[in-house]
Amino acid sequence: MIGATNVLVPSRSNSVLSRIDPRCRLLAALALIVTAVSFSSWQPLAMLVLVAAIITGFAKPNWSRTLKMVLTMDGFILVMLIMLPFTVPGDVIFTLWSFDASYQGLFQAVLIALKANAAILVLIALMGGMDAILLGRGLQGIYVPAKLVTLFMFTIRYIDLLRREYLRLHVAMRARAFVARNNRHSWRSFGYLLGMLLVRSHDRSERILWAMKCRAYHGHMHFGSLPRFSPQDYLFASALILFTAALIGLEVACPPLI
Repeated sequence: MIGATNVLVPSRSNSVLSRIDPRCRLLAALALIVTAVSFSSWQPLAMLVLVAAIITGFAKPNWSRTLKMVLTMDGFILVMLIMLPFTVPGDVIFTLWSFDASYQGLFQAVLIALKANAAILVLIALMGGMDAILLGRGLQGIYVPAKLVTLFMFTIRYIDLLRREYLRLHVAMRARAFVARNNRHSWRSFGYLLGMLLVRSHDRSERILWAMKCRAYHGHMHFGSLPRFSPQDYLFASALILFTAALIGLEVACPPLI
């Protein structure tokens, strides 16, 4: 039912990291992100961004999709980062159209940008090449509630199906010489497209539900048990603990940015 599609970005390599138990990778990503969010110095955050970028490079991901994902996230917070120096009171750097920009706001924007990029790079590095089934087994292995895992698996799978259905309808529109313009006809056509997408999605969901019931689905997915932790999993966990301790030590040694 759920194919082996990569959750974040496709990876073309069988790296050492891909052989680490998914439970270790999930817990490592969670620990690093929680640690990074609590930092107030730029040095450990920059170090985390650098290490996560290096690990991502070893995994040989689809670089165009990876960069697109990072830039999309940066674009989402760019407006907030630009506004922060003008909205946080503090020592004035410069004045633009009678609005004062402060050092404190600039530092806060830098910290948020570093934390956001660290989080997305950690996710790509540790979970980028993980397919949906492996992710489900990992979530089940760390005792995430079964209903939440099931909902997450359906979301991963059917976002892609909805996208394919949308592309098929869009191709059908283009085959009828439809050209999107900013006029009433174009907006009405897109409205019909969304309506058809909803109708077909509902119809497909009904068929999938009956097919799943025929296979004795009773509300939970069973991914099978994971094997015991291997020596390389313990080695990975030890390296993670040392790296996290180094980051915390750097945080303690360096003065806070704001």
